[in-house]
Amino acid sequence: MLLLTLIVITIGVSFWYERTHQPVLSLKDVALQNFADSLIQKGNSLVNASVDDVVQYRLHPFDPNTADTLSLSQLGLRPFVVSNVLRYRAKGGVFRQVSDFRKIYGLSEEEYDALVPYIVIQEADTQTSSDASSRSKDSVHQIRESLLKDSTYKKIEKYEIGTVVDLNKADTAELKKIPGIGSAIARMIVTYRSQLGGFFEVEQLRDINLDTSQLQSWFSIDETDIRKLAINKSSVDLLRRHPYINFYQAKAIVEHRRKHGALTSLKPFILYEEFTASDLERIAHYLSFD
Repeated sequence: MLLLTLIVITIGVSFWYERTHQPVLSLKDVALQNFADSLIQKGNSLVNASVDDVVQYRLHPFDPNTADTLSLSQLGLRPFVVSNVLRYRAKGGVFRQVSDFRKIYGLSEEEYDALVPYIVIQEADTQTSSDASSRSKDSVHQIRESLLKDSTYKKIEKYEIGTVVDLNKADTAELKKIPGIGSAIARMIVTYRSQLGGFFEVEQLRDINLDTSQLQSWFSIDETDIRKLAINKSSVDLLRRHPYINFYQAKAIVEHRRKHGALTSLKPFILYEEFTASDLERIAHYLSFD
């Protein structure tokens, strides 16, 4: 009886200690842990779950021969397409030119067209260092300059000075008529506009590394054309896909909505650590409270 009593006391003390010494987790830690646990139940690993959930979607220069899972995911590629890229490389496949990336199974024509300006194939190891140094590595600016010198660009009839184009309505054909904009840049603008839902100011073109000082006078903006997200109905996954909203911000919005009901403004988030004043200001252009 004495032995059983000691065992019961030991178990009770151990249980009490674990319950009273749990580490205090931040909102971010809790979000990651909860998400990881849900994916583990589906058979996924914790590491992959964490990377996939907090990935931020943004276009950036990349080499398909060396880009890792996170870098490829940030480009907006679907998980199975990322897996196909890695599988192709694992089997000895090499992307020797930009057009080779089109061969990846599952990659749509729209995705390929959007990524073309950002694909940078590094020089092969067999070439001399002098040859390699003559090529740009990962500069969007250098890619843009080379494209502007293309003979195709020179044949396009350009608008006269004083012409103004609606940045939220112009298609690639119309954008290419503006001096300084070629096929690649026009696709970049249209692709980014689609991700945003529309522009509320020309300065947003800086997000994709364009010099707005030369483009400012060519554009007008009609904010009524902006496509907005229904903040009281959108899921975390839908919210975080917007370029201006990260996972933690999307999670905070949905959690606040769950606890306090429908939102009528973004004022409740002024005191949230996930948001800065500038974050709330630009996000406000893309949210509706219907």
